Amino acid sequence: MAAESGQPLTSGQGPSPTMEQLQDLLLESPGFDEFLLELTVFSASKLAAPDPMLCAISVERDGQPVTVASSSGAAKQMDEKQYGFDDGPCLTALREGHNVVVADLRTSERWSRYAEAVADDGITSVLAVPVDAGANAAAALNCYARSPETFNAATIAAVESYAVPLSRILRLALRVHRLEVHPEGLHGALQSRAVIDAALSLIMAQTRGSREDAAALLHEMAWSSKQHLKRIATDILNGVKLPEQAKRDDATQQ
Repeated sequence: MAAESGQPLTSGQGPSPTMEQLQDLLLESPGFDEFLLELTVFSASKLAAPDPMLCAISVERDGQPVTVASSSGAAKQMDEKQYGFDDGPCLTALREGHNVVVADLRTSERWSRYAEAVADDGITSVLAVPVDAGANAAAALNCYARSPETFNAATIAAVESYAVPLSRILRLALRVHRLEVHPEGLHGALQSRAVIDAALSLIMAQTRGSREDAAALLHEMAWSSKQHLKRIATDILNGVKLPEQAKRDDATQQ
C-alpha cells in the first residue's frame, strides 16, 4: 500500500534489536504468551515516535487465532475488536501478507465499520506489517498512533526493518513453545501484563517520563540483572529503587 505523508518515525532506542537480545527475551519467558507480551512491550519502546506508539502482535496457526499480545490496554482493544469483526487492517495484513496503512481512521471508507467501533479509543492511524512466522502460521506487527498520518514512507521502512529480526525470533519461539489455542492459555500472560503495566505506571510517575521511556528502562534493568521482566516489575512495585534513584542515594551518602 502506498505510504502516507506524516511525521517520520524515530527509534527511541537506536537500531533494531540484535538476535542475542531477542533470544535472551525468549529464553527468559516461561511460555509463548509471556514471550509475546514482553516482545510487544519491547517493540513499543523501540518504535518510539514523536507521539506514543502502541504495538500489538497477532499470531494465527492453521487459520485459527493463537494469541494476541499488546503493549497496552488500548492496543489490546484495537486488536480484539478486529477479531470480533473477523476483519480489520491488522487481520488483513496477517492473512493477505501485505502492509496495510490507514492514515486516518476517521475518514477511512474501507475501515469505516471498524473505525466506528474503536472511535472512543483515541487511535487515528494504523500500520500493520506482516511478519513471516514460518509454515502453517501467520503473524503481523500492529502499530497504532493517536495522531493522523503518522505512518509515512520512512516510518513504514523502519517498521519493516524491525520486522526482520522479529520474524526470526518468532519462528524460533513457535518451535520452542507449545501453543495454547484457547483463552485459558492467556491467563499467565494477562497476569504478567497486569504486573508490568503497574510497574510502568509507577516508573512514569517517579521519572515523569513517557510509557516508552519507562518500558526501555524496565528492559534495561532486566537485561543488566539477567532476570525475567515480570520479576523486575514485581521488585519495582515492592520498592526496589530505579537506577537513577540509587545513584542519587549513593551520592548523598558519600
